Amino acid sequence: MYVEKAGTEDIEALVKMRLSYLTEDNGSLNAQDLAVIKRDLPGYFQSHLGKDLSVYLIRDGENIVSCAFLLTVEKPMSPAFINGKTGIVLNVYTCPHYRHRGCAKSIMEALLCDARKTDISVIELKSTEAGYPLYRSAGFMDDDSRYHRMKWKNQ
Repeated sequence: MYVEKAGTEDIEALVKMRLSYLTEDNGSLNAQDLAVIKRDLPGYFQSHLGKDLSVYLIRDGENIVSCAFLLTVEKPMSPAFINGKTGIVLNVYTCPHYRHRGCAKSIMEALLCDARKTDISVIELKSTEAGYPLYRSAGFMDDDSRYHRMKWKNQ
């Protein structure tokens, strides 16, 4: 398995992979959300890919069969991320027929290798139960914090 980084020529396929991930993770998407994502996601990839977003992928022939996104964010320094450079792993997804063949493991190894080279001080992710053993084996730890995870959603 060969891991590579996506380029702008992969945007259409990345949109499909993102939609597959979102559908599997959330169940069916409502028509309005689906329309917005299909309309706006190509522009997001065009603006961010190769800048603050790296997408690692594995192909079978011309088809992308596995991917993971690494979003790099620079924050004000703190002891938790000493140089301020942090990463967020998103959209780790392997097409069902290719699962349990080591695709996600290979992608995570490449992603973490690049994170070390670019001096990212910490990487965060949210894990499903199915993905938890992979991330633990890659060196991720549970984030026990005195802070409550919260979010605000504009509706």
